[in-house]
Amino acid sequence: MRAGGLVDLTGRSCLVTGAASGIGRATAALFARLGARVTAADLDTGGLTALRRDCADRGDAYEVTVVTGDVSRPEDAERMTGAAVAAGGGLDVLVANAGILPLSDLLETSAEDWDRVMAVDGRGMFLSCKYAIAQMARQEGGGTVVCVSSISGVAGQARQAAYGPAKFVASGLTKHLAVEWAGRRVRVNAVAPGTIRTERVRRLADEPGGPEYLDRVTGLHPLGRLGEPEEVARAIAFLASDAASFITGAVVPVDGGYLAQ
Repeated sequence: MRAGGLVDLTGRSCLVTGAASGIGRATAALFARLGARVTAADLDTGGLTALRRDCADRGDAYEVTVVTGDVSRPEDAERMTGAAVAAGGGLDVLVANAGILPLSDLLETSAEDWDRVMAVDGRGMFLSCKYAIAQMARQEGGGTVVCVSSISGVAGQARQAAYGPAKFVASGLTKHLAVEWAGRRVRVNAVAPGTIRTERVRRLADEPGGPEYLDRVTGLHPLGRLGEPEEVARAIAFLASDAASFITGAVVPVDGGYLAQ
């Protein structure tokens, strides 16, 4: 453990998808601060460049490697793993975070909407895990995967007709892969965030019906507030570290008590 109670990821080779903003950006920045060799992947090249610059300005031990790509494309997902291996000499940690969050009910959701969400949030997570675990299984020390699920991947919510089922993919994939790869020293866990004040959620305040939605959702969290990306990042760092060495197959709520109700 490091001073202040944070775990130590010194020298670990870590790949974070969806790293240009939100939970992914907070996780990549925290990992870099904890001494990891971070490979950050996203479609948003500008966001990745800003992340790398911020980490360099802060004086982190290793330069952040950035990879632009689409996790739903096998060749891109494989390239992300390859970049992390090249930068870090292997792959110790995958944070499978990339995802999109549309808000629509069943009747508002088109087949094209469904396919788009499932491509990124479902297929993209599957592909990220596939190539990362293939690498980890070849390594003597194995590795660890943290999937970013959601309270919507554990319990039902209104207006998440595509997003919610896609996050059930994340939760289910976590449990099946944990059992499948435990014998190769690969741990697979997930976090299930509540509503987090990412850039996407903050934009809701300016959208029709957004302020009312945010007020209602905030009231559903017993702690009486929304979460911050850094709070989820700290839980991910714990699961990725040796401090969680006997934890696999868990879906850990980071939700201000939402799922306890």
